[in-house]
Amino acid sequence: MAFLQKIKSIDASMRLLVPKKVSEDDMLVDYGAKLVDRSLAILENLHGKEMKDTVLECYELAGAFCADSRNEEKLQQLSSLLNNLDAGDSIVVASSFSHMLNLENLAEEVQIAHRRPANKKGNIGDENSALTESDLDQTFQRLVKKLKKSPEEIFEALKNQTVDLVFTAHPTQSVRRSLLQKHSRIRNCLSQMYQKDITAEEKQELDEALQREIQAAFRTDEIRRSQPTPQDEMRAGMSYFHETIWNGLPKFLRRVDTALKAIGVNKRLPHNVPLIQFSSWMGGDRDGNPRVTPDMTRDVCLLARLMAANLYYSQIEDLMFELSMWRCSDELRQRVAVLEAQPKKESKHYIEFWKQIPPSEPFRVLLGDMRDKLYNTREWMRQLLANGKSDVNRDNTFTEKSQILEPLELCYRSLCETGDKPIADGSLLDFMRRVSCFGLSLVRLDIRQESDRHTDVMDTITNYLGIGSYRDWSEEQRQDWLLSELRGKRPLFGPGMPTSEEVKDVLDTFRVVAELPADCFGAYVISMATAPSDVLAVELLQRECRIPTPLRVVPLFEKLADLESAPASLSRLFSIDWYLNRINGKQEVMIGYSDSGKDAGRLSAAWQMFKAQENLLKVAKHYGVRLTMFHGRGGTVGRGGGPTHLAILSQPPDTINGSLRVTIQGEVIEQSFGEEHLCFRTLQRFTAATLEHGMHPPIAPKPEWRDLMDSMAVVATDEYRSVVFKNPRFVEYFRMATPELEYGRMNIGSRPSRRKPSGGIESLRAIPWIFAWTQTRFHLPVWLGLGAALKRALEDNPSNFNTLYRMYDQWPFFRVTIDLMEMVFAKGDPRIAQLYDDLLVADELKSLGIELRQKYNETKEHLLKVARHTEILQGNPTLKQRLRLREPYITALNVQQAFTLKKMREQHSQLTQPDSPKPTKPAAELVTLNPTTEFAPGLEDTMILTMKGIAAGIQNTG
Repeated sequence: MAFLQKIKSIDASMRLLVPKKVSEDDMLVDYGAKLVDRSLAILENLHGKEMKDTVLECYELAGAFCADSRNEEKLQQLSSLLNNLDAGDSIVVASSFSHMLNLENLAEEVQIAHRRPANKKGNIGDENSALTESDLDQTFQRLVKKLKKSPEEIFEALKNQTVDLVFTAHPTQSVRRSLLQKHSRIRNCLSQMYQKDITAEEKQELDEALQREIQAAFRTDEIRRSQPTPQDEMRAGMSYFHETIWNGLPKFLRRVDTALKAIGVNKRLPHNVPLIQFSSWMGGDRDGNPRVTPDMTRDVCLLARLMAANLYYSQIEDLMFELSMWRCSDELRQRVAVLEAQPKKESKHYIEFWKQIPPSEPFRVLLGDMRDKLYNTREWMRQLLANGKSDVNRDNTFTEKSQILEPLELCYRSLCETGDKPIADGSLLDFMRRVSCFGLSLVRLDIRQESDRHTDVMDTITNYLGIGSYRDWSEEQRQDWLLSELRGKRPLFGPGMPTSEEVKDVLDTFRVVAELPADCFGAYVISMATAPSDVLAVELLQRECRIPTPLRVVPLFEKLADLESAPASLSRLFSIDWYLNRINGKQEVMIGYSDSGKDAGRLSAAWQMFKAQENLLKVAKHYGVRLTMFHGRGGTVGRGGGPTHLAILSQPPDTINGSLRVTIQGEVIEQSFGEEHLCFRTLQRFTAATLEHGMHPPIAPKPEWRDLMDSMAVVATDEYRSVVFKNPRFVEYFRMATPELEYGRMNIGSRPSRRKPSGGIESLRAIPWIFAWTQTRFHLPVWLGLGAALKRALEDNPSNFNTLYRMYDQWPFFRVTIDLMEMVFAKGDPRIAQLYDDLLVADELKSLGIELRQKYNETKEHLLKVARHTEILQGNPTLKQRLRLREPYITALNVQQAFTLKKMREQHSQLTQPDSPKPTKPAAELVTLNPTTEFAPGLEDTMILTMKGIAAGIQNTG
């Protein structure tokens, strides 16, 4: 391939960027070269040979700089080349590298799909290695042979296991949906091209299709020109259900059956086992997002139900073609006789349809009745969405999941009774499993709101009643009043109570929950929860707004202090008889990885969450309550991201116990469910790891390990906060040295980047906080504090070396923590961070950057000592290969971004001066794809394209 030959022809240092194969079936370099080769051909065709040569020259200079840490001359040449591009060329170069990094992602996904399973343990950071992913067969075999679990024990554990994957619309998916669809077709073409039985003609046709799709991607604007609405986010999230999850779920459950059969379990999992569940925050998460209104929540729920009805309607028609047999049970024949005796009051279309069904095809009669009702259900939802009302007769619609399942179960029983069980276990079983999983709502919507908003509502009520200010009451006073009202029956207020817009919004949300079917909703999550009154207030509001089936209330503990006090808060809550009777022995608690990491750094936050889970479990056991932990994980390590399998297996013993909820956020949704094979692997990872954690819990940390972690966490927290919160000029430095201020221009998500318009790090959401440091390849929130903690531990007691070695070798939590840090250092580059400092940071603040880069290097040195590695990713050639292939693209974009930011900020400074001259260029010269920008042509688009490209290359936007 031309591109592969080109990069192999460069000097010796450059050839280091083409790593050797890591296995016999390693095709990553070939896949990537094929895609990039087509990209360069398209680039030349669209923009000329000179532009293609410019892109290649940038790649070569960046690659030479990456390969030799001392090669500053190449960085200077690259800087000069990129800085002197005109506006149009700058956009093309940034867009080219951004597209190429997205294509590298596709190459990796195809590689993952078609490589043989590893025969030996892999390494952290490679989500698809043996260590980070056990398939079901391996897990079952290991449990039976090594851990002596009986097949029946495994079967029963699976029957009682639930993994609930919660899709969230956090603003971290930087790729537009239209491009994701083109990427999917590119991925399919590449997969088919490398199949062994493909003919030369087919390969030629696929190559042409590949070129068409890549060119279509190049011709598509990567930049969102307007901010998405919550409905847009919901539609994007729900698209994964009809594109991959709808077919992927039954295939996965069949694989579970096959794996069970391999260990001697000769029965299938029942169709109604809640092994995998799906929920959503899209349109329900109103914490700090004013665009998620009560009407928005109603529309999102109705839209999801419409999507479900559409999917079931299509499925039932397919099933009618399949179940054409005449033999059936007496039970089914009696039901059909009743249906046939009923007058048909529907449209002429349906009367004609019923006439076409022969009396000798009873299954079709029953399924035809279901199709009628699904049609009406779909119409009912469509009219409600369009007009707010519907004239469809509700008696001839489905309103509950059980109404769809019951006739399908009747068909299943009939087929089994008449000797057709193999037919019953085909599409019919798949359909029943889908209905059991998705219900009529497709996903259950969680509602999330900040605790302080509920306090505002309660304060309004108590002032209206003339009994004082709820906000001024102590926790004991709040609890006493809330409980007295919960035990009573009087209404608290009527329609005449004056409310602010914020209070009305909260109350109207509860009223929407009361109006819609109960199966639309899952949990009510309270962010920034600190006390029992936060939970009791929501319970009272649910009662006051007459919600027929109250949502389970889930406190979310986020900051370090809240995590520390969470067990005591839960204990106080469980000591209330009314509440203990209300929850019926079940409680869900959410822990937040994002804000805890922003509050204290990754090491301290991870350790505090570990201890909080242990202590919360002790409290729950004391009160006889089964606890479900809801993990609010993001995509990056700084927000709880990392390989799924190890993330689960590193949790404290007994804290999962067959019940797990976890968020799937932003770009992680595409990485997990973008294709059916990715969907299958995702479901397999969660299921296998949850089962293994429950049946073979990880070891608990030894007392000396706890003591060392406690002391290290104190040092890490102090170091982190001394920089982030106590240095008076850190915020100023942060905003100069990173593109944090420019983040909002990307229009990634519907939610503002700050909880409050003004404020420092405290008000900044964790996503843009992490995003900004990821863009500069410095990753400060992840490693800051770790180096100081390790240094102090080794200085205080030399024997701690051996203790840390044992912790790394024997304790999954510590191993995962250290290895994830190593993965982050593999993606980092302090030389790039220094470039941003040199160009963007005021002279009087540059010393802070020098100090931080010194801490970075010291942390890296101590990390390698603990891992006993001489270089980063020493034991992970797969990830090292992937990162080495990406690095030249990312580095070129980093350099381009840094210089673009410099130009934008200089121009902004000039424009904001009182007497600054306005642009005098002719209007034609100011025309860009973004005509509303206040900057010179091309600047803002170039900056956004570099942000998107770097995000694609690092594979983490937040």
